[in-house]
Amino acid sequence: MAGRIRQADVDEVKARTNIADIIGERVALKNAGVGAMKGLCPFHDERSPSFNVRPQAGFYHCFGCGESGDVYSFLRAMDHVSFTEAVERLAGRIGFALHYEDGGAAPENTGRTRLYAANSAAAEYFRAQLATPDADIARRFLGERGFDAGAAAHFGVGYAPKGWSAMHSALRSQGFSDEELSTAGLVSQGQRGVYDRFRGRVVWPIRDVTGQVIGFGARKLFDDDQGPKYLNTPETTIYKKAQVLYGLDLAKRDISRSHRVVVVEGYTDVMACHLAGITTAIATCGTAFGSDHISVLRRVMGDDTTAGEVVFTFDPDAAGQKAALRAFADAKRFNAQTYVATGPEGLDPCDLRLARGDGAVRGLIETKVPMVEFVLDQRISGFDLASVEGRVGALRAAAPVVADLRDPLLQPEYVRVLARRLGMDTEDVRREVERAARGLGSRRDGTSGAAPVDVPADEAAMRVSVASLPRTPDVGIERDALMGVLQFGHRMDADLVARALELPFRHPALDAVRVAVQNAPDMQRPGWAMDAVTAVREPFRSLGAELLASDFPASNDDEAVSSATDLARRLLMRGLAREKSELLGAIQRVPADSEEGRSIRLRLREIDARRQVVADEV
Repeated sequence: MAGRIRQADVDEVKARTNIADIIGERVALKNAGVGAMKGLCPFHDERSPSFNVRPQAGFYHCFGCGESGDVYSFLRAMDHVSFTEAVERLAGRIGFALHYEDGGAAPENTGRTRLYAANSAAAEYFRAQLATPDADIARRFLGERGFDAGAAAHFGVGYAPKGWSAMHSALRSQGFSDEELSTAGLVSQGQRGVYDRFRGRVVWPIRDVTGQVIGFGARKLFDDDQGPKYLNTPETTIYKKAQVLYGLDLAKRDISRSHRVVVVEGYTDVMACHLAGITTAIATCGTAFGSDHISVLRRVMGDDTTAGEVVFTFDPDAAGQKAALRAFADAKRFNAQTYVATGPEGLDPCDLRLARGDGAVRGLIETKVPMVEFVLDQRISGFDLASVEGRVGALRAAAPVVADLRDPLLQPEYVRVLARRLGMDTEDVRREVERAARGLGSRRDGTSGAAPVDVPADEAAMRVSVASLPRTPDVGIERDALMGVLQFGHRMDADLVARALELPFRHPALDAVRVAVQNAPDMQRPGWAMDAVTAVREPFRSLGAELLASDFPASNDDEAVSSATDLARRLLMRGLAREKSELLGAIQRVPADSEEGRSIRLRLREIDARRQVVADEV
């Protein structure tokens, strides 16, 4: 068994990895000042971005929930992998050969790593089987739905042979154990042993946002198949269906760029949309669209404004209407505007493309209607609007929908929309909406956006943040100087930084950060700033993290380095001025011709000379 990864390799992999690339696969990041990027925090729900990433420092920090760390801690938190697995995964991305303390090669038998490997091997096996003679029925199935070999290859579609153990045997020959295949959800256990979970089916690989295969969806092809029409991978340590969105790995780039996503109902609908040019289409995997899916999408969309769009496609039947109402209950968590698109004659995107072509699919999305209007129509559809009783009943059913709108500009507009739908007086509708709002208010907690983060009272009382620091000149220079050194110390004069941080700071929390930065062994080493922050004594470590992640006031890197250098000089000059003031006070208390007096005057001349040297450095 291999030992620990050599520390030099750990540092090298981190130095070669751009943390923004790794985080950017899951979170839409935007430029936010010099050397900084910002997005919605993946660790807690929030409506405006407070998650900062500093690629040069290899560091992230959330000003909302306090989570911070490097690229390894990010992977460990997001993917629940060990430190070793995180290093190995990043090393694999850049093609770096790791070395272990006992000289062994990289181990390939770590738990989650093996699950990813097993799923990847299975995906390749299914893909290859699609080209065999036995897969003619699967190729016909795809062809009848308008998908050729190129489309199948693009989405990685494959075929699971009809036998009981073909895949099992193939993966066993590659070194995977029955336990690993069972844990990955690829085989099931029966009275006669293990057997393939997917048999006689067309198979879609389901990938996470980074493109790794984590599971499969399979559709039955044979009439004698007694299983469900669609069969998915069961819940595993890497496959959580409530958080998985099919096609997100292919759609994420365009979703992030356009701030638009189209939510469809199945694998073939995703394929049809993408092939028709709607490359932001995704689908859930065997479960209803829910709050976890929204959290995933908001981070990818960069959903911090109302400029984005989320378009749901639903069948116009009862099941589709029920799904739309369920989605509407959660859709208020989006900042983006939400819409519903229903195909003509009840056609879903796949059938619509087959019947009328790619243009019809694009037209379906363009003829979307606001989800609020769709839900209002569903609420009033069961009432006889020709009667007074029917109109009143419809109003009472629909008023809570309008009352629940948080946008103060939208609500009065939808009061008028509902009044027109019902043929009622606008004032009567407005009063009923206000009555419904009072009822909703009694059930609301009065908050919106991110849930508050629970912090123990004693810890919260001790915690110091950048925003809570006193607004005084001394604190301001200490704060900004530390911020500059943490972010740009690798480009500053090391001797100047060391001299500037020699004397204690006046604010105790900032002084705790100063001590950790002063003790940093090498500011040229990648990751030094995060190590310094980690070394800050509690309860002031979070302040160090904020200083490293905060926006430094400058328009470019060179200006930032110049400004940080000037702040360091000001700190040094402040320290010299403080020392001179103390000596001037001391010299008043001793005889002028005493040895102590002569020593003080000598030190005063030294201080003046040092101040002149600092002034000449500018």
